[in-house]
Amino acid sequence: MSAPEHEIFMRRALALARGVWGTTHPNPMVGAVIVEDGRVVAEGATAPDGGPHAERLALIARGAAPNPGATLYVTLEPCSTTGRTGACTQAIIDAGIKRVVVGATDPNPEHAGRGFEVLRAAGVEVITGVLGQECHDLNLVFNHWITQRSPLLAAKMASTLDGKIATRSGESKWITSARARADVHRWRRFFPAIAVGAITVLKDNPRLTSRREGEAEWCPYRFVFDGLLRTVVDKSLPALFTDEFRERTIVVTTPHGGLGYVRKLRDMGITVWTFESPTQRVLLPDFRKKCVEERIAGVFFEGGPQLIGELIRARQLDYLFAYQAPMFLADEKAKVNFSGLRPDKLSQAVRLTEVRHEFFDGDMMMRGRVVYPDKLLVDESAFVSR
Repeated sequence: MSAPEHEIFMRRALALARGVWGTTHPNPMVGAVIVEDGRVVAEGATAPDGGPHAERLALIARGAAPNPGATLYVTLEPCSTTGRTGACTQAIIDAGIKRVVVGATDPNPEHAGRGFEVLRAAGVEVITGVLGQECHDLNLVFNHWITQRSPLLAAKMASTLDGKIATRSGESKWITSARARADVHRWRRFFPAIAVGAITVLKDNPRLTSRREGEAEWCPYRFVFDGLLRTVVDKSLPALFTDEFRERTIVVTTPHGGLGYVRKLRDMGITVWTFESPTQRVLLPDFRKKCVEERIAGVFFEGGPQLIGELIRARQLDYLFAYQAPMFLADEKAKVNFSGLRPDKLSQAVRLTEVRHEFFDGDMMMRGRVVYPDKLLVDESAFVSR
């Protein structure tokens, strides 16, 4: 079979993996198809955590032993460890499949390539790297979680060409197009958690759910960073504390917020994470450690600019989604997305790597992994309360 034909079937496997978008954390999204005589005879995609992997589900869907010439296409290297569901490599061998075509190698350095070795030792032909970059990019959260043993902390920004997020009067709806905003909801569905600061909650009263046409509303964990618990002061509470998903809301605070407000939140069914801090600001490395303990593999920060700026100053932002509209304000008093650094040279700039671009009705989205300079010059006066 030729390389273009391999790509056709791998794209089908990728489509299956995207069909379980955001439902498999902390496991990766994987798609698998079994091909016989040039046509797909069975398919599978990773079940939610604890359920069967894509390869096993494809073999089950086949309903009988695959034909001797069958090929299995899978977006990620089959696992070779027993785990909770058994090694997929052994299931493939037991099924009699003699050729496996794989997209991405397992990012776990302890297992990378081991699945290929097991299959080849059993006489299975293994072809690797078919649409490898696309298959690898599919699992941003898992790849970071498994290699860094830490959640992927990502942020979203939407700005004009000159980096403004609102006019001087505060008007910001809408800088980007409806299609770009719909894409944000797609990424909300991808991440196991979304985070905002107290000012964003008080100003916008966001719902922080994924709402996409034709799909049921999806609610991840919703973090509210509020070191002084200002969001609890008024009798009129934000929707995050009162809606049907309030048990998915977690308030991140410090002892400076007051125990009375903590009790009030907990009485409403809201989870509160309190971190020791000399100021009203939560120490972000401590938040990251808590996410590890709770097995929250990724957090999508949507604002405000102070919170995202603090992530950058603390070197805690791992990934950035930057949406940009084809307009500019040319007003120095318009609102900027984030600030707080004082680089003297371009070599001291924060950069993105592994960059990808997408376009939405004229808007551009650039996303990539954040790379910090050796020396990050911070403006300490930028630290303000949130």
